[in-house]
Amino acid sequence: MTTHSPFSEDMHNKGAVMERAERYDIDLDRFWQDPYPDLAQMRKRAAVVYVPQLQAYLITRRDDIFHQEKKVAVFSSEQPDGLMVQLMGENMMRKDGDAHMQERRAIFPTVSPKTVRDHWLAQFQTLTQDVLAELVPRGGCDLVRDYAMVVSGEALKRITGLTNLTAFEMDQVSQHMIDGCANYAGDADIERRCHAATDRIDACISARLAQPLDPEDRSLLAVQQRAGLKDAAIRANIKLAISGGQNEPRDAIAGTVWALLRHRDQLQQVLSGQISWMQAFEEYARWISPIGMSPRRVAQEYQLQGATLLPGDRVFLMYGSGNRDERIFERPDVFDLHRDCAAAISFGAGPHFCAGAWLSKALISQVALPMLFEAAQDLRLSGDTQFGGWAFRGPISVPVTWSVPPN
Repeated sequence: MTTHSPFSEDMHNKGAVMERAERYDIDLDRFWQDPYPDLAQMRKRAAVVYVPQLQAYLITRRDDIFHQEKKVAVFSSEQPDGLMVQLMGENMMRKDGDAHMQERRAIFPTVSPKTVRDHWLAQFQTLTQDVLAELVPRGGCDLVRDYAMVVSGEALKRITGLTNLTAFEMDQVSQHMIDGCANYAGDADIERRCHAATDRIDACISARLAQPLDPEDRSLLAVQQRAGLKDAAIRANIKLAISGGQNEPRDAIAGTVWALLRHRDQLQQVLSGQISWMQAFEEYARWISPIGMSPRRVAQEYQLQGATLLPGDRVFLMYGSGNRDERIFERPDVFDLHRDCAAAISFGAGPHFCAGAWLSKALISQVALPMLFEAAQDLRLSGDTQFGGWAFRGPISVPVTWSVPPN
């Protein structure tokens, strides 16, 4: 069967794309630095725009994303030629229907709300206490590198079962895989680093599987093995967990702290108990979506508000744009802890809703944020913060200082 997509020879005429959806050009560097002005223009212009620099059709309005993501017969997660599958293997995020649900059920003993409450929460508190005990006497740090990255990495070591990686290595392999999966420009160095990262993860998995796993082990490695998943699926799903499970908590921890320190009146309401830490995290995740988009492959011809999508087309569901949709959120570009975030799609909206959402919420809102502000008295920003990314977005560094307690 002949398929049609922006990559096909018969689509070399840009006019053919223009007839199917409005074209919108971006500057890739500027889009990485700050995607929100362009995303606002896309939302204003049309329900779907074609961005040639990304070779993809972008759906940017919140309600369109929310409803269309559920139509898996049209917007398929199965992307055998996609970057994620090529670089990391075919994980559960790249499967639909029964195949997806089978693997999702297999990992549920690791990620369920009950497991988070009864098993992981105490471990998160202990590891964070250890990180803070070493950090607080220094009186200052880069929150991304010295706190958020370490807390996220140490938690993910336990969740995945790859305790033979350091927190720094966990962060490094995660970032290199993320960069590889967003490498739509085909940068050879980025691809090389991604392959090195997946090789390192495979070596760690092999080393752990060479030893008997504790029958009470709740890690992803152990529960998938007990569920009888094939080796390729186990490896691919652990890589998936690392690619999203490291950067999202890391960036959300550091980013939420930055936002609160920039809005000290709202911070005081959190510290006094008027507003919860969970509200702070959820509003940050709406405002600066750590996971900014999710790709889909069009499986059958489809019309969406005047745009024609054909089999093989690549579509990006732009969560970061939907979370700032003026149709849904009043003053969407403003960080406001009094906002109702129920309509936010920070973790997705369909059957691929983030399986690790409860883990992330617990680590960030119940542990990393409150424990930091309790331990680091008079916490304040001490330098400029730069953000970057559009597929994944977060602060590059957040320099802070605090008062060192007397000996």
